[in-house]
Amino acid sequence: MAQDANEKYKTEQETFWAGEFGSDYIARNQGEKLLASNLNFFSKALASARGVKSCIEFGANIGMNLKALRLLNPDIDLHAIEINKDAAAELRSFLPEDQVHHTSILDFMPQKVSDLALIKGVLIHLNPDMLPDVYDKLAASTSRYLLIAEYYNPSPVSIPYRGHSDRLFKRDFAGEIMERRPEFRLVDYGFAYRRDPNFPQDDITWFLMEK
Repeated sequence: MAQDANEKYKTEQETFWAGEFGSDYIARNQGEKLLASNLNFFSKALASARGVKSCIEFGANIGMNLKALRLLNPDIDLHAIEINKDAAAELRSFLPEDQVHHTSILDFMPQKVSDLALIKGVLIHLNPDMLPDVYDKLAASTSRYLLIAEYYNPSPVSIPYRGHSDRLFKRDFAGEIMERRPEFRLVDYGFAYRRDPNFPQDDITWFLMEK
C-alpha cells in the first residue's frame, strides 16, 4: 500500500529518501553501464545459489538490480519495496502493480516468501535503531537465500553523505543478522571495487546467506 505523501515517517532517513533527494538519486543511478556492472555483480554474488525462482528487493529504486536478475533468469518472479513515489512509478513500468510495494521498509509487512531476499546499498541509509526490525523482515521474506551488499565496517560508524549527516552508516550488517537470526549461515562473500576497470560498483561488500 502506498504511503500518503503527507504522512509522517518514523525516521528522518525515510523522509529524506521519500522526497526530493530520493528522486534526484534516480538520475545518478541508471544506464547501460550500471546494468552491465550489475550483471557481473549478481553472476558472482549468486554463483553459489541454486533454484532461485523468485526474489523480493528491499529498497529497489527504479529496479536496476531486478532488471539484471531478470536478464540472468528471464523466468524469475520479482517483487520490489520502494519508498520514493517516482522510483515506484518506474518499477511499475516493468513489474505488475501488485508486485511493487510503494511503502517504507519499516512499514512493509511480509505476506509471502521468495527464494531470495535482496538488499543492496540500503541498510547503510536506514536509522540504526530500526535495523533489528528490518533484519526480521528480511528473514521473514525469504524461504532460503538472503543477499546483502553494503558498506562494511567491523564496528558501527556514521560518515557524511553528500553533505548530510546521519544519512550513511557502516557496520557488520551480515554478522548482526546471523547473530540475531541463527537460522542463517554464510554461504559466500566478496567485494566489488569502485575502480574496477570493467564493472565498477560502489565499494560494497556482499554476503550470501542461506537458511
